[in-house]
Amino acid sequence: MAERIYTAPPNTGTPVRGKTLPDVLYEALAHYDNPAFLNQPVAPGHWKPISLRDFAEQAEALALGFHAVGLERGAHVAFYMESDAYFCLADMACLLGGFVDVPIYLTHAPEATRYIIEHAEARALVVSNRALLERIVPLLPDLSGVQFIVVAKAEGVKQTDQIEGRPLYTFDQLMEEGRRRRAADPEAITRLRAQIRPGDLATIIYTSGTTGRPKGVMLSHENISFNALTSFSGIKHYRPGPNGEVALSFLPLTHVFARTLFYGYLYYATSVYFTTPDALREALQQVRPTTFATVPRVLEKIYGALVERAATMPGLKGQIFRWALKVAQRYELGREPRGGYRLQLAVADRLVYRKWREAMGGRIAFIIAGGAALSAELANIFAAAGIPILQGYGLTETSPVITYNRPELNRAGTVGVPIPGVEVKIAEDGEILTRGPHVMLGYYKDPERTRQVIDEEGWFHTGDIGYFTEEGFLVITDRKKDLFKLSTGKYVTPQPLEQRLTADPLIEQALVVGPGYKFTAALIFPDEEALRRLANRLGLDANQPLEDLVREPRILEVYQQIVDRANAGMDAWATIKRFLLVPEQLSIAEGTLTPTLKVRRSVLYKKYEAQIRALYEGTEATTEMHRTTP
Repeated sequence: MAERIYTAPPNTGTPVRGKTLPDVLYEALAHYDNPAFLNQPVAPGHWKPISLRDFAEQAEALALGFHAVGLERGAHVAFYMESDAYFCLADMACLLGGFVDVPIYLTHAPEATRYIIEHAEARALVVSNRALLERIVPLLPDLSGVQFIVVAKAEGVKQTDQIEGRPLYTFDQLMEEGRRRRAADPEAITRLRAQIRPGDLATIIYTSGTTGRPKGVMLSHENISFNALTSFSGIKHYRPGPNGEVALSFLPLTHVFARTLFYGYLYYATSVYFTTPDALREALQQVRPTTFATVPRVLEKIYGALVERAATMPGLKGQIFRWALKVAQRYELGREPRGGYRLQLAVADRLVYRKWREAMGGRIAFIIAGGAALSAELANIFAAAGIPILQGYGLTETSPVITYNRPELNRAGTVGVPIPGVEVKIAEDGEILTRGPHVMLGYYKDPERTRQVIDEEGWFHTGDIGYFTEEGFLVITDRKKDLFKLSTGKYVTPQPLEQRLTADPLIEQALVVGPGYKFTAALIFPDEEALRRLANRLGLDANQPLEDLVREPRILEVYQQIVDRANAGMDAWATIKRFLLVPEQLSIAEGTLTPTLKVRRSVLYKKYEAQIRALYEGTEATTEMHRTTP
């Protein structure tokens, strides 16, 4: 029997081919004039607007300025930048100038940063400000290929001609030089644009991954423009222009998810306000966005706050809040509420859900979620409250979107249906394969690894395991490399258990373990603030050291209940038989989390080898829950 190939259902968007990324800008200019296209934060609660036309003019001037100081078409430019309007400006300048930009995560260790700049053969380095310049300067002696450095924001930067033997320029200096060139040669930009082809290399994005050295993913103009414009075309009621959608952006633009979204916002001249994850709560109230993109962990934290509030709110208000939360937990996307339940939803909305929406600014039309798995429970609960979450799926290597849920075609627990122009199939071993104009050009300077993931028929092997429902929605079950085999011969998929655990506000991160052992266990990393609040409610000393708090029997009892709930309905061999509360916090900076907040399994297995071994030593597997503390 031939393998079934899945494609986009009818009326779920239109494939858009043959465009360069500068084409996206100029088509937006032909249709819209948004005076507040990009909004750069200048102080808490305050943004400086940049019009669409000013953005285009500055990008053109900067592109010509790069050429004026000797950068040649095709040169690679490394970005060590914050995710804001300056990043977008530098990016478009490089695209217009025919350069290839290479964004670098600010959370990378210095060794990884040095490796990327050197491996990518960057000829120029763009940094946001003085603070980031000071961080990067110690690496320069080992980076002989970098010819000059550019600082976006000149505040606090000494106006010197050289830094570590390289010329130092500011955006203002380069734009001034570019404007002089344009005045002397009005057709300069037209000639630059004429040289760009849709298949040209636009960017190299080094994936952080969960193991090994970063890989340089080469994406063309068309890879990204096709992905962005085709994906946006599937949102039927998207409102373009200055009076349309308002987007809040806080994810790293170094990641392809936020980057591709930006080109969609650009095409429709959507007003974009930049902020940071730490300032998100305030920004939601001040900007009142109609949409934003996020990773599931942010939504899990929002939900966790709701659950905790339900548990602690006193009196009649508390009873109503808890009742409304239970009503939301019964909701199911794709099934029309009827009868008494429909009435309950309406009452709960009037009394409680509208306040949830107000806490997010009161105007959310939809939220886009990606980068990791979102639990079905959260998707249903937010939808019940009138906050639709459109979960999607993809990888850096696929520019990134392969599938996503549409506003009118949304199923909890799935990552949606394919975008038009993309093919998806499931291999015999359950691996998800995809083919189409979204698939990367390859890994930079690594043809062998490229051949390992893109076969002779053009199918990209994602490394993810999944299946399609009868309705044609894709479900991701786990990463192929994350599946592990118990000594009993049974296979365990850790992600579903981990999702259930981290959905609880008391748990920040979790790692399900057990390769080669008789049973499944887990390392649980508590949310310290939530844990101390729990200790206070239980009448314990909430100020005692965290390593002592996680030994408290009453605390362990609460965590056992959480694990019991996570185990419910799972195959018996996959259920967590023992767990360890680890009084530490995982972080991107320390390399234990990826930039999209997924755990780096190989790093954690190595770091906590002794603790994992202690879960199993001298014991026999039983169906009873055992608690092991540090």
